[in-house]
Amino acid sequence: MSARTRAMPRRSCLSVPGSSERFLEKAPSVPADMTFLDLEDSVAPLEKVEARQKVAKAVRELPWDDRVLCVRVNAWDTKWTYGDVIEVVSSAGERLDEVMLPKVQSAAEVVALDLLLTQIEQNVGLGQGHIGIEAQIETTRGLINVEEICAASPRMEAIIFGPADFAASMEMPVLTGGVQIPEYPGDHFHYVFSKILMAGRANGLQVIDGPFLKVREPDAFRDFCQRTRVLGYDGKWALHPDQVTILNEIFSPTQDQFDHAWAILDAYKEATENERKGAVMFGDEMIDEASRKMAIKFVTRGERAGLERSEP
Repeated sequence: MSARTRAMPRRSCLSVPGSSERFLEKAPSVPADMTFLDLEDSVAPLEKVEARQKVAKAVRELPWDDRVLCVRVNAWDTKWTYGDVIEVVSSAGERLDEVMLPKVQSAAEVVALDLLLTQIEQNVGLGQGHIGIEAQIETTRGLINVEEICAASPRMEAIIFGPADFAASMEMPVLTGGVQIPEYPGDHFHYVFSKILMAGRANGLQVIDGPFLKVREPDAFRDFCQRTRVLGYDGKWALHPDQVTILNEIFSPTQDQFDHAWAILDAYKEATENERKGAVMFGDEMIDEASRKMAIKFVTRGERAGLERSEP
């Protein structure tokens, strides 16, 4: 399913605590593009081992639609990682699309997960490469090595920024990660956002922003989403179903943008193929090959979101 999910939308990525049967049962009804069942930070240490089979059972038995379905395991610097991967992937069945690895600090950690997944796939009869990998950048060391991390495995599908752990790693004087800092004259994460985005795009990955922790402040959430949307991120995490609705809207082109992008493609095709021109006026703007590339991105994102072109 890695080949299936690589290009699927990830506008909204819903986090679901793996130890809560109530939240697990509700998750399929929330219209997120991607859902990940969490064994890491949202699960207490004494619940982590028991949560593995709850998560595997949820993957196997709950009525998931065609969304991307993922499990976040614990990081390699804990005692739970290998058990998470082996127990969940071995018993979750074919519906599991991906494993998310948190706090990745080097390419070697992704390679280790890749090798472990290959052995599990061979032993349980899954096709090689069935399980994709999403990696989280949450430390200064991870950011330094993000280019190598993004290129570490053909299983890689997405790279994700984790703002809270990153703020702690940087020793920022804040107690809430992933929100605005009014005292800073600009966006304190702009460099981080850009570096992760460039590394992901250079390796053909989707790029996802992490959580906004003030879940009862939808206006602030909407405002903060615009930062990474404008840069070119594919989506963002949701910690509450209400955030999913906002994300699906913000990270989708409007119908007008989608139709305009198609019109640019039509005009450029006419200019290059019939008029043999490399650039042509389109309304009050000049369009060329760069315009075509930008329009393609809007069309692709719109199609991922289920948009269809309006009748001319």
